[in-house]
Amino acid sequence: MSDDKLHPSVREFKAFMNRHPKLVEEVRKSGRSWQEYYEKWVLLGEDDSFWEKYKKQNGNGKSRSKGGGQKELLNQLVKLSESIDLDKVQSQVGNLNSAITTVQELLGQFQSDKPQQTFRRPYHQDNWFKD
Repeated sequence: MSDDKLHPSVREFKAFMNRHPKLVEEVRKSGRSWQEYYEKWVLLGEDDSFWEKYKKQNGNGKSRSKGGGQKELLNQLVKLSESIDLDKVQSQVGNLNSAITTVQELLGQFQSDKPQQTFRRPYHQDNWFKD
């Protein structure tokens, strides 16, 4: 649906959301509906203290820089690595190694069952008169 067909208050709310990416992130993470935040925005207004936590970025009111995005990615990777169970990873790698070994053995058996083809050199006329 184009913005022209939206109610003016919905367009204003959409602009408000675009100015506050932390709020968009919160809606997506929490699984709450946009309707809930729209109703709060209509009732409270955009200057209410409820929105303060979404207005500030990186805790100091400054927008994120490229370095901030890299730090955020690094923090996410660290959190992800903390949740990895190394015993399970090692077990899975062992299972994969076993499967690869089995496939290699099967391929080896199929190759050994094939008759070996030897390459014959073509008969040249040069060899006709050699003693």
